Amino acid sequence: MSAYISLPMYSASIDERMRLIAGKCTSCGTLNYPPRQVCTHCGGTGFAPQPLSGSGRVYTFTVIARGGAPAEFDQQQTLTGEIVVGVVELDEGPRVVGQIVDASAGGLQIGTRVHGVVRRLYDQEGIIRYGVKFQPEADHG
Repeated sequence: MSAYISLPMYSASIDERMRLIAGKCTSCGTLNYPPRQVCTHCGGTGFAPQPLSGSGRVYTFTVIARGGAPAEFDQQQTLTGEIVVGVVELDEGPRVVGQIVDASAGGLQIGTRVHGVVRRLYDQEGIIRYGVKFQPEADHG
């Protein structure tokens, strides 16, 4: 099973996918990421764009074994084997799901500091899709 994302939908979400732009509720100040139509905290409908740092800590993670990833990641898994995916709690508060790269699952721990890096996600409809993955800060040059 794969997650098909049309080119117009992908293009419309570039800010969220590559620049980590949240919606800051103008009523209560809660950061909603990804941006939503209604605030998850107060139900407000007004938002201001709020860039997120991309830095945070691993909240939890798992390893997707060979053959267990969605179809769009088949090529990556053929080349690299297991894929580490985690929930990262950003310094600003929102939790983001993403791949954790340049780290083995054995060397990763809950609480490891990470930062977002733009990387190739997969190819769909002949177009390479990019997005944020997370890299341990110790590996950051």
